[in-house]
Amino acid sequence: MKRLFVCFAVLLSIHAVAQQYPPVTIPGSEKRTITSAIVKGQEYELQILLPGGYKTSNKKYPVVYIMDAQWDFPLLKSIYGQQYYDGFIPEVILCGVTWGGLNPNPDSLRVRDYTPTNDGERIQGGGADIFLAFMEKELFPFMERNYKVSDERNLAGCSLGGLFTIYTMFTHTQMFTGYAAASPAVGWDKEVMLNKFEKDFANKKIEKPVRLYMTVGDVEFSRPQYERFAKQLTAKKYHNVNIVSKILENTGHSGTKSETYNRGLQFIYERNKLALSNALLKKYTGKYQLPNGNIIELKQEADKLVWITAAQNKIELFANTTQHLYAVHELFNIYFKETNEIVQGFDWVRYGSTIFLQKINN
Repeated sequence: MKRLFVCFAVLLSIHAVAQQYPPVTIPGSEKRTITSAIVKGQEYELQILLPGGYKTSNKKYPVVYIMDAQWDFPLLKSIYGQQYYDGFIPEVILCGVTWGGLNPNPDSLRVRDYTPTNDGERIQGGGADIFLAFMEKELFPFMERNYKVSDERNLAGCSLGGLFTIYTMFTHTQMFTGYAAASPAVGWDKEVMLNKFEKDFANKKIEKPVRLYMTVGDVEFSRPQYERFAKQLTAKKYHNVNIVSKILENTGHSGTKSETYNRGLQFIYERNKLALSNALLKKYTGKYQLPNGNIIELKQEADKLVWITAAQNKIELFANTTQHLYAVHELFNIYFKETNEIVQGFDWVRYGSTIFLQKINN
């Protein structure tokens, strides 16, 4: 009896200690809810991550919408941080969408919301168009009312979420700019995506450029269906559509997420590497002064400009436009300022800060 009492006391003390520790949260994120009048009064939970400089900035931000946020929001948050820090993507707002309410069942609800047809094997399915109506008429206006969002949107999802992502591109092409689909369930309903929706998409006139990055794991059972689908998409030359398809080595179904979202965001936000004219290169060449008095030099080497510091550190620059140059080692952008076609200097933009460097040898 005494031993039983001691064990019970130990368990109570362990429980008491455990209660002292708060749960881990995702810094910078917040949770919102929205109840849809379109999807039968369904409550949706929005998991939102804002950029570091959001509160003090007046600019508007692109939004990346993430399906199945109950699983993938923490992953996207980490990937975004890495890609932003390394300079591959700009500041964005992440908006993960999942189901709220009392004890939601994502396995069932995602079949309802993410599939374009009812395959005859499940009670619910085929609600993708209704869910898209919710996004267009309720979710997007909610984001516009409550956050500083631009009209640039991108969409990411895996499995049935990947199916929904590609279906959205096929049927609501201009709703998003870029699409990242990991292991999309393109075999759904006897490969209806390939047999019907792709054919309809091929006849569309795409007004604004869109990008799709999609993958499958090399050990997935669905690989043959995916390869048939990808072969048809990549063989066709859709107007204003850029598609990349990858088979990921030694990867299963869930393992495709991290690679797809990493490379997919890079692909969606990939910048130009324009060849600048020799006259323009010479125009930008020269010495520029920081507000603290330090000098950097832009020097022409072959057909590019390089940034050189007093310590002779060298950074290669690439041209996104004729006035916007960038580096790829970090978030590093310069925007030239001219008066009467004479270069006055440039704005150096890094991680939410902007510094003007004046040209001192025009």
